[in-house]
Amino acid sequence: MSLLKRFGYYFGGFAIGLVILAFFLNGKKASCNYSPDARVLKNIRTKSLVYSDAAISFISLKNIDTTSINLILFKGDVNFSKSDTRKKPCSVYFIEGNIKGKNTGLVVENCEKTATLKSIKFFN
Repeated sequence: MSLLKRFGYYFGGFAIGLVILAFFLNGKKASCNYSPDARVLKNIRTKSLVYSDAAISFISLKNIDTTSINLILFKGDVNFSKSDTRKKPCSVYFIEGNIKGKNTGLVVENCEKTATLKSIKFFN
């Protein structure tokens, strides 16, 4: 069997496998969150987000839209060196992102049923 036929059979089987996977996984909430950042952010997003008084006052003072905060919780980076992941009963995470072109840090307390946005700060 020639090398060209082998590649043809391989890619043909590969394509059939992709179609079967797409058929079975269509409509399911399957995700591939393997990195620690992605797992933490997904865990926080699945819970109801509660804003602390300090966070609410910062949001109103700086005229920040909560959509920007949700975007950071979706695409942000968790800085584990500034986080307290072993704190009981709720872990505290420092999440970095961008709001209005400024580097922003969110301090989120991740409990079992809720996630509380403790503070927001701009930094350089």
